[in-house]
Amino acid sequence: MAKHAFRIALLSAALALAAGCALAADAAAPPQDFLASHLDTTVDPGVDFFQYANGGWLKAHPIPASEASWGIGNEVDDELYTRLRGISEAAAAKPQAAGSDQQKIGDFWATAMDTGTADRLGVHPLDAELARIDAIGSKDDVLDTVFAFKPIGVGGLFRIGVAQDDKDSATMAVQVHQGGLGLPERDFYFNPEAGVAAIRAAYVAHIARTFELLGRDKTSAGAAATQVMAFEIALAKASRKLEDLRDPEKNYNKVTPAEFTAKYTPSIDWTARLAVWNLHPSYLIVGQPEFFAAEDKLLGETPLPVLQDYLRYHLVDAYADYLSSEFDDAHFDFHGKVMSGQQEQRPRWKRVIDEENDALGMVLGRIFVADYFPEASKQRYTALVEAIRSTFRDRIERLDWMGEQTKAKALAKLASVTPKVGYPDKWKDSSALSIGRESYAANVMAAQRWQFADNLLKFGKPVDRTEWEMTPQTYNAYYNPSNNEIVLPAAIFMVPGVPDAQVDDAVAYGYVAASTIGHEITHGFDDQGRQYDAQGNLSGWWTDEDTTRFNAAAQKMVKQFDAYEPLPGLHINGKASLGENIADYGGVLLGLEAFKKTEQYARGEKIGGLTPTQRYFLGYALGWMSQQREQRLRQRLLSDVHAPAKWRVLGPMSNIPEFYEAFGVKPGQPMWRAPEERVRIW
Repeated sequence: MAKHAFRIALLSAALALAAGCALAADAAAPPQDFLASHLDTTVDPGVDFFQYANGGWLKAHPIPASEASWGIGNEVDDELYTRLRGISEAAAAKPQAAGSDQQKIGDFWATAMDTGTADRLGVHPLDAELARIDAIGSKDDVLDTVFAFKPIGVGGLFRIGVAQDDKDSATMAVQVHQGGLGLPERDFYFNPEAGVAAIRAAYVAHIARTFELLGRDKTSAGAAATQVMAFEIALAKASRKLEDLRDPEKNYNKVTPAEFTAKYTPSIDWTARLAVWNLHPSYLIVGQPEFFAAEDKLLGETPLPVLQDYLRYHLVDAYADYLSSEFDDAHFDFHGKVMSGQQEQRPRWKRVIDEENDALGMVLGRIFVADYFPEASKQRYTALVEAIRSTFRDRIERLDWMGEQTKAKALAKLASVTPKVGYPDKWKDSSALSIGRESYAANVMAAQRWQFADNLLKFGKPVDRTEWEMTPQTYNAYYNPSNNEIVLPAAIFMVPGVPDAQVDDAVAYGYVAASTIGHEITHGFDDQGRQYDAQGNLSGWWTDEDTTRFNAAAQKMVKQFDAYEPLPGLHINGKASLGENIADYGGVLLGLEAFKKTEQYARGEKIGGLTPTQRYFLGYALGWMSQQREQRLRQRLLSDVHAPAKWRVLGPMSNIPEFYEAFGVKPGQPMWRAPEERVRIW
C-alpha cells in the first residue's frame, strides 16, 4: 500500500539522451535561448532563485480561469489530452468489434460526452445503491452496505485492498487502513487557520446541497449535514496525522482476522466479511489499529439515520461528476472553487479524458505507445538510468558518515533497483471489463468493479513484479519499495514547443536525470525507503550508528522545511514531506555529478549567456515552473507529502555548494545557508 511519490520530468520523447554525450550543444543557438527567456532578471538568484529562474515564463502564462494551477506540466498535459482525444473520437466514430479496445474506448467516450442523457437520467444511475441505503435497519446493514460499496469505489469508514506484505515482498496480503473522511486529510477538520475554517463551513454547506438535490428541504438537509460532519470529525480525531503515516514500522501491524475482530472491531467479523469476496487470509496487515477500535465504538454510538446520510453523501459525491449537470455543478462548486480556487469548470472533454485514463488506462496506453513512443526512446532513457545508478554508486562509496557494513548493503540494494521505462513489457488483460452505452455512471461503476476484482484476484498468487501502477500516458513517475523499482512512464519525457536541438545536456540532466531518475532512485534511500532491503522487505539493515547519523541529517532538513511559511500561519510540514525533500536533494546531487562527465560541461561554453552549471540548475528549476492559487496551495500544505513547487527548488538549492558558486550567492541573502547549516546526506 505504501508507495513513494513521484517527481515529474519534462523532456521530449525524441531527445537524443545518453550519458556522457552532448546534445547538440554546438548547434546554432536560436535568436533567444528558451531557458534564458524564462528568467526574471529583476530578481537576484540569491534572493529568490525560483522567481529568477521561472518568473518571466510565469508572468507570461497566468493561471486560466478553469485551472487551480498552471505550469509547463499543464502544457504537456494539453498535448497529451489532444492525442488521447483523437484516439477516443476515432474509436467512437464508427462501430467497433465487441470487446475490442476500440469498442471500449469509443463507448466510454460517447457515453461520457452525452450530457443530454446524463441530464435526463439525473441521479437514477445510483437508484439501486440509494435503495440499499434506504433499506438499512441495523448496524449490520450499515456494514453490509459499506462492504458492498467498496467494489464501486465509495470510500466509507476505511480502506481495504490486496498489496505486497511490507515484510515479505513475495506475498500478497490483505491490508486495511484508516479512511472514510470527505476532506483530504484529518487536519482539515482541526486546523484553526481562517482559510481552513472557511473550507470546513463550505464542506457542511456542500453536504447539505447534496441532500437538497436528493429531495430534502433546506432545513432538514442542513441538519443532516451538520450531523454527518460531526461523525467525520470523530473519525478524524481517531486518525493518525499525515506525518505519522510515514513510519512504515508503526503502520505495520500483523494480526489474524479473528484477533482483529476480538481486539479492535467486535462489530465486524472479518473472517466472514472477507469470505464473501473469496478471501481467506491467515493474517491481515492493519495500518492503524487504534483507529478501528475508535471507529467500532463510534458506530455503536451513532444513530442509524446519521450513518445512512453519511453513506448517501459519500456515494453521491463519488459519482457526482458522472451524473446530471446539477450534481456535477454542485460537486465543482465545492471541490473545484472552494478547495482549489478554480473559477470555472474545465472543458468536459478534458475531464472525460481524465476519467477514461482512470477507467481504461492500459487500454488507451497500448494505442498511445504504438503511436508516440518508439523502442529507441525506451532504450535511450534506460541508458540514462544506468548513468545515474553509476554516479550514485560512486557517491555511496565516498560517504564518510556511513560504515562499511551499511555501505555494502546499500550498494547491493542500488544494484538491485529495477528500472521500468516507457511502458510495460506485459500488458494487463482487461478482456473481462465490459463497457457499454447505458450511462456514464454505469461505465465508471463497471470499471471500478473490474479494478476491485482484479486487485482481489492477486491474493494467494505470486507477486507480479512486471505490473505497472501507472499508465504510459501518465505524466508522473514513482518508486515502489516493495519491488525496489523505479517506474518512468513514456509521457514524462515530453516537453511542448522546444525543438530537440535547443535542449542541451545541461538542461536535460537538470530536469530528467536529476528531478526524475535521480529523485526516484534516491527514494530507495530516503527516510522511508532506506528501511526496505534489496528484496523489498521492511527490515533493519542499517547499523545503529549509521541510522543515528542519517536521522540527524534528516532532522536538519525537517527543520529547514518547517521554517518555510508559504501562507501566513501555514508552514510546510517538514516531517511529512521529508522523503520527497531528501529525494529532490539527492536527485540534484546525482544529476550534477553525472553532468560533469559530459562534453558540454568540459567545454564550459555559455548558451544564452548562461554557463553550463547555471543551465543545469535552471534546468532543474524548469521542471517546477508552475504557480497555483491560494486555495490549492492551502489544500496541498495540509494534505500533500510534497512541498509546493517553489520550495522544492529553494530547499535543495540552498544545500548545494555548487549552486552558491554558480550564482554568486552571498552571506545575508535569503538563499544563503552557512556551511554548517546545510544538509549533507548523499
